[in-house]
Order: sequence, then C-alpha cells, then structure tokens
Amino acid sequence: MNSRCGFFLVIFLLCVTALLSARGGREKANVVQVTGVVRLVGSSLFSELVITGSEKEWYIAKEDRDKLQELQHRTVTVEGVETVIELKFASGLSAGQRRELRNIKVITVQE
Repeated sequence: MNSRCGFFLVIFLLCVTALLSARGGREKANVVQVTGVVRLVGSSLFSELVITGSEKEWYIAKEDRDKLQELQHRTVTVEGVETVIELKFASGLSAGQRRELRNIKVITVQE
C-alpha cells in the first residue's frame, strides 16, 4: 500500500512541476493611449478584436468588444488599461508578449 501511495505522490509532484513551468510570466498594467486600425482576427468561434498600431497589437477584452465592433477597418484612438502578459513555452523560453486593453474609452475615430 505504501509503495502505491509513494508512486502516486511522485506522479502528482511531476505534474505540478510541469504545470508551474508552463504558466505565463508576470503581468504589468498601465493606462495608455493607443492609435491603430481595428481588425477582427481568428475564426468564427474564437474571433477577437485587435487594434493594430505601427509597431504593436493590442487585443480587446471581451467586455469592451461592443464599443469597437462597429468601428472595424477604421483608425481609432482609444485610452484604456493595458495589461502586458509575458508568454512562455513549456520549455521556459520566451514566446513573446500579449497586450490586452480593458476599460476602453474611444477618443477619436478617423474614416
């Protein structure tokens, strides 16, 4: 009975270790003003709104999508809380950054 419990304990610890190394890095949040083109990316089930600037992309939080849904293919300037998430592969190597915007306030819309 003890060898069986020890075996499951070792398996459990290995799983926990693997999950901890695969999680994302730290998150940082700032209030920013962003200018870019509003685009819809992804497939129909997993679509997301993105503001594409000259150098970066910001993914729009689901609760703020309705504010920008009708402004697709237009250049907008918005202000919102930017959250930067450091993405990592399971091996621990950097997979880049994902920038999300929340609590968006539309400042200007260009045709």
